[in-house]
Amino acid sequence: MPSNDVRILAQAAVPTAAVGAVAAVVSGVVAGGKGAIGAGVATLIVILFMGIGLYVLQRTAKSLPHLFQAMGLMLYTTQILLLFVFVAVFKNTTLFNPKAFALTLVVGTLTWIAAQARAHMKSKILYVEPDSGTKPEKTGHSS
Repeated sequence: MPSNDVRILAQAAVPTAAVGAVAAVVSGVVAGGKGAIGAGVATLIVILFMGIGLYVLQRTAKSLPHLFQAMGLMLYTTQILLLFVFVAVFKNTTLFNPKAFALTLVVGTLTWIAAQARAHMKSKILYVEPDSGTKPEKTGHSS
């Protein structure tokens, strides 16, 4: 993974992990140990899903740049739908507090999206390849 991609990943994952840690502490205080476990599991799911999505999106941008925008829209839609599936599947679980899980999942996802948007806006990514210093060959009719 190029350094820009790693930097964007870190700038999105670190705030998400920090928010997840705060959510785990708050959930632990409010809902006990099961609340902390639910918040921790939700944080890991958000970082895993969003990190894989960022990786797939960056690979698509390099190999199929003409599909980048459509792939991004499809990827984010799929991620949100999968997160809703996780909330629905674990709605009645006894392994952890489902409310803490769901709330942390939503807050973690919003944190990731905001941090990733900020990282992209602050990064200096070239939109065109810089000129190598050689003049292009003349093509066409010359009279």
